[in-house]
Amino acid sequence: MATATYKAAGARVDYTASGSDTDAGDVVVLSTMIGIATQLIEQDDKGSLAVEGIFSMPKATGTGEDIAQGDVVYWDGSEATETASGADYLGKCAADAATDDETVDVLINVNE
Repeated sequence: MATATYKAAGARVDYTASGSDTDAGDVVVLSTMIGIATQLIEQDDKGSLAVEGIFSMPKATGTGEDIAQGDVVYWDGSEATETASGADYLGKCAADAATDDETVDVLINVNE
């Protein structure tokens, strides 16, 4: 019978920065998973990305830009949004964000 061998808790994954440096706080799309750099990863160096936790993300402000706790949130390349079209699944809103809030707290990579 095939067996599995424990490797890590899974809160972080290895990542090699390609093309340019990955700065602390950068959101990295890994196919269908999001990772957040918690420290600088220089180009072509290996570092790690957080793939669990609650992170404060930039979001648009103005009418209709509120996000309620528990709502599904997507990453459009520069900010968190409730609009799925052209965006990557990010996670779920961890705390209500009003229309004039510039950030939203997101629990990343939880099931849709």
